[in-house]
Amino acid sequence: MAKRGYIPIDKEDLPVEFEIELGGQDFILAVNHNASQDIFTIDLWTIDYEPLVLGERLILNERLWADVVNEKLPSIDLVPMDEADNETEITFDNFMSTVFLFVDDLPPDSDVPNLENEE
Repeated sequence: MAKRGYIPIDKEDLPVEFEIELGGQDFILAVNHNASQDIFTIDLWTIDYEPLVLGERLILNERLWADVVNEKLPSIDLVPMDEADNETEITFDNFMSTVFLFVDDLPPDSDVPNLENEE
């Protein structure tokens, strides 16, 4: 059972775009899959479709937008991870099966790893 909340994504319907509330603000999030390279990317816009980050690649255990400086980005961390720590990469087969796009909002003293401070 997951200890963090995750964003439900139907990988069979990709590409998909939807409105989502993150950190108390509404955004438009798009999830894409490049089948030839088996990679997933995320696009993020304001609710008014102002582009904030386009083509952000999902990398296992790495916070989205960690290297982007923009005060309009969500105030919460989104991290693709396998909470059981069995996977080594994100693939179409394991995405939304063992690897999920989690909202990393657990306190630092919880019993599961918090990736907020990892590089």
